[in-house]
Amino acid sequence: MDYFKKLVDLLKIEQEEDRRSYLKLTESASINERRNNGLSWYPIAIKGLETGVGDYLIVELERTAHHDLPHHFRFGATAMLFSNHDAKQDKIDGIITFQSGNRMKVTFKTDELPDWSRNGKLGIDLLFDDNSYKEMFAALDKATVLSNENNQLIDVLTGQKQASFNNLEKPYISPALNEKQQQAVNKIFDANELAIVHGPPGTGKTTTLVEAIKTLIREKQQQILVLAPSNTAVDLLSAKLFKQGLKVLRIGNPARVSEELMSLTLDAQVARHIGMKQIRELKKQANAFRDMAHQYKKNFGKAEREQRKALFKEAHDIMQIVSKTEQYIINDLIEGAQVITATLVGSNHYTISNAQFETVVVDEAAQALEPANWIPILKAQKVVLAGDHCQLPPTIKSIEAAKNGLSTTLFEKCVQLHPEAVVLLEEQYRMNEYIMQYSSKVFYEGRLKAHNSVAKQLLLPEDIALSFIDTAGCGFEEKQKGTSSSNPEEAAFLLQHLTTFTQVLSHYYTKETFPNIGIIFPYKEQISELKNQLTQVPELLVYGNKIAINTIDSFQGQERDIVYISLVRSNRAQMIGFLSDIRRMNVAMTRAKKKLVVIGDSATLSMLPFYENFISYTQSLNAYQSAWEFM
Repeated sequence: MDYFKKLVDLLKIEQEEDRRSYLKLTESASINERRNNGLSWYPIAIKGLETGVGDYLIVELERTAHHDLPHHFRFGATAMLFSNHDAKQDKIDGIITFQSGNRMKVTFKTDELPDWSRNGKLGIDLLFDDNSYKEMFAALDKATVLSNENNQLIDVLTGQKQASFNNLEKPYISPALNEKQQQAVNKIFDANELAIVHGPPGTGKTTTLVEAIKTLIREKQQQILVLAPSNTAVDLLSAKLFKQGLKVLRIGNPARVSEELMSLTLDAQVARHIGMKQIRELKKQANAFRDMAHQYKKNFGKAEREQRKALFKEAHDIMQIVSKTEQYIINDLIEGAQVITATLVGSNHYTISNAQFETVVVDEAAQALEPANWIPILKAQKVVLAGDHCQLPPTIKSIEAAKNGLSTTLFEKCVQLHPEAVVLLEEQYRMNEYIMQYSSKVFYEGRLKAHNSVAKQLLLPEDIALSFIDTAGCGFEEKQKGTSSSNPEEAAFLLQHLTTFTQVLSHYYTKETFPNIGIIFPYKEQISELKNQLTQVPELLVYGNKIAINTIDSFQGQERDIVYISLVRSNRAQMIGFLSDIRRMNVAMTRAKKKLVVIGDSATLSMLPFYENFISYTQSLNAYQSAWEFM
């Protein structure tokens, strides 16, 4: 089918660009550079060895320094253990089977680590993630075959057929949900192939999904597969479903390290299973045989060689029994789960690779590449897509692939193809109505309304919830560094304004009750600039634990009482670059609950109607100010 052939071609372009970007970061990079880019842990220590099934060894590693550096190591990724002993790099590749905090477990296809692992300093590098691409290509190949067999779900999702629905005799009604949320639950329950929940910021999309999943389990006794593109989003859903009393099994390891989430993982539930007592005894025996075999030196005679071989065979035979027992335990846990949660790529984990589900739910579907969505969809009779294509798009490395269609997600296509399957959640529970209204008008046809509990919320009596501060004519010139931008004067102005505002707030709030603050930038370089300047502002450092500073993408899904946005760009050529992605600005402008302050240069920004109209909107509310008023 041409539909999937085009996706395969685009994904190949993306894979090559992704590989080029990775090699550019690593090929000539030093250990320090790789570590700073989040692609290496160095130095590390081996904290434990464990016999795996077959000829595999599980090694527990700990990062012994540089704990504050962020990294990209994740469950399922390929990694390389290395030693820099005597300036000669020795290495061995493995798969990360657990990662939490500063520890990880890596499985290597060997029965013992090489001798060099006991000499010199060790480190571990993240290798290029071919696994995700393999899973996506495999899903597209399978979808191609199924599409030629008149598969109803594929025909609907690719626009060959219309989505169909049943008429409920008893519509779902819950006082806990508003009218649109109830409508979404009914749509999900009613759909034969496809239901779409379009959830703008603060409209309770996750709450609606959880209620729908509970209803399907209660009314239809279904086991449901629930997914999201990122571990963080999967964790949020897993925790909320568990709190509703459902039996949740989390495939993969959570990004958020908490006792509750760890208890939901397959590893933790296997460890608690009654059959584990026998497995522990068997593993102890296998390890004892391996230890005895390892006692033989490299130079030994025929009899010793035979004895060593026999000992390894004993260990191998015992581990075969362990493998069968573990598989029985895993099958038992999977059959007993009401909800199985995983990332999109993790949905093809060996434990559920051949499983089929009546209903598959994909949250944040608008943030995922379409090929990734097909991995779990092929396990489904019915799919529920939830998200918001007016917020963050998926990350795509190749400009060519994006331009030719990879940037258009399956969620976005289905919204256009099947408006009858879509429910837009219209009531939001986060923002003051003035913060909400511009986003509602531009992205949601003006259909959003603020719930009474938040519509008029303010930090101070007679305060205004929204403010645009215009730096035009102030000489706050941007500075370029590589592909990023900074604006030191704008950063200094932001801190000055925030300092004055916190002093006013301190008369109304204690340190404990003080509002939390988000400072959002479109450019990483501006984050570094502001953080450096912040160290020189003791009045703000007092509230350090209340202030979060990050990029727009990092604030997706979050909210703060107060949000400052520094738009950075200020130049005579009216070049705004990254700011032209207005979906990202939608995310930034909808994080604030009670106060949003946007700082930027109108002379530069006004070249795009989105900003010109936003400035006009603030003027209509008497919420426009010039930076000169504060100087």
